[in-house]
Amino acid sequence: LAGKRSLSKMNAFDLVVPVALGSTLATVVLTKNVAFVEGALAFFMLALLQWVAARLSISSRWFRHLIRSKPRLLVEDGAYRHVAMVDERVTSAEIDAAIRTAGIGRLEEAAAVVLEPDGSMSVIRRADGDLTALRSVAR
Repeated sequence: LAGKRSLSKMNAFDLVVPVALGSTLATVVLTKNVAFVEGALAFFMLALLQWVAARLSISSRWFRHLIRSKPRLLVEDGAYRHVAMVDERVTSAEIDAAIRTAGIGRLEEAAAVVLEPDGSMSVIRRADGDLTALRSVAR
């Protein structure tokens, strides 16, 4: 019922709702002071909140920017972008690990490393032509 997003990598907002759902369920099951109906209503309201937020993020640019982070460029043309790294609290060792995972042995061979909204890093190898996949990435 929750859809594919409930099983995918999550951004911070998507992670909060399942944690809250689990906490609500645990409270209902383990606490005698909370009626089942109250717990079920809280559970339903959290699920509804996640659904509404997902719908609003699709239809409203303002809301999407409020709850979702943008991808951020950490390496450009084989060089670290230190200001972005400090802002995002990412170390060069973490970037190096992502580059190695992509099968690249030298930083200079990476055209770009992007910190994605879900916290993963995408590594793009050097290639001829424009990197059109970087249009939506904050610099």
